Amino acid sequence: MATLVTGGAGYIGSHTAVALHEAGRDVVIVDNLANASRRAVEAVRALTTPEVVFVEGDLLDPVVLDRVFAEHEIDEVVHFAAHKAVGESVAHPLEYYRNNLGSTIGLADAMVRHGGNRLVFSSAGTGYGQPETGPVTEAAATGAESPYGWTKYMAEQILTDTAAVTDLDAVLLRYFNPVGAHPSGTLGEDPHGIPNNLVPFVMQVAVGRLDRVRVFGADYDTPDGSGVRDYIHVMDLAEAHVAALDALGRGLPGATPINIGTGVGHSVLEVIEAAARAVGSPIPYEVVGRRPGDIAMTWAATDRAEELLGWRTSRDLDEMLRDHWRWQSSNPDGYA
Repeated sequence: MATLVTGGAGYIGSHTAVALHEAGRDVVIVDNLANASRRAVEAVRALTTPEVVFVEGDLLDPVVLDRVFAEHEIDEVVHFAAHKAVGESVAHPLEYYRNNLGSTIGLADAMVRHGGNRLVFSSAGTGYGQPETGPVTEAAATGAESPYGWTKYMAEQILTDTAAVTDLDAVLLRYFNPVGAHPSGTLGEDPHGIPNNLVPFVMQVAVGRLDRVRVFGADYDTPDGSGVRDYIHVMDLAEAHVAALDALGRGLPGATPINIGTGVGHSVLEVIEAAARAVGSPIPYEVVGRRPGDIAMTWAATDRAEELLGWRTSRDLDEMLRDHWRWQSSNPDGYA
């Protein structure tokens, strides 16, 4: 039997494929390479085994899904495949709803028909909409601020309803701000265009692709005035997916939402300082006005992850930034 990783050539998917292999699973990657690179698959194979199966295909095509399930005896799935840029989703909402929800519906249908009954879904903290300042628990009100966020919210509901009437069991991992890279420096994050997230933006400044970091507000009620968020090492996140599959194998039922984070917040300026330590030189930045809708502080409450998955993070902020810099400095142009 095998573990299917949809979107396995992407940032989190590729790192999770490595973690799954290290946990003793046979991995099958499916990706249409719309937002990923074949070089990421090559890097996964170099870190694991050349036998890792890669299928270039689209989850919106039921023929692709049926062939993958039939040929590789898939019994569990980690589902990453999705468009994921918030701004792009606002400009092209129908494309996001069609792709992200259509792929999830098609995948769930294939699992039910072919007998795969364990699914880990890549959800996100964006499903909490605008959370209150402080730690966010799974009981917090859910919602969204963009079509991208709504696709995660709706996909969770689709899987919850499916789990209620079929043998499909799912863990819905809601994670916060993945950063870092594989410690080898051969596998990392390669965003298309200008990065939307802080750490890849900081690292592109460090490598000379961008001139400076913009800090959106330094007058919040936080220790240094900049916004505080929960950043998690991508390898800790990858290992959480393995732990979630293991928990499903032990009988964790239904569709269970679980936050995945460190439970600790770091400010924007703290992240820039940690990056400077990793790089060995200052990171230029400028403070600009606040962005509409940003809040002062938010981070994940992680009690449920520890209780149900037996999982917690083991890598701190400095390790996140050192590993991210190792990747970026070794691959200044990403996978290009």
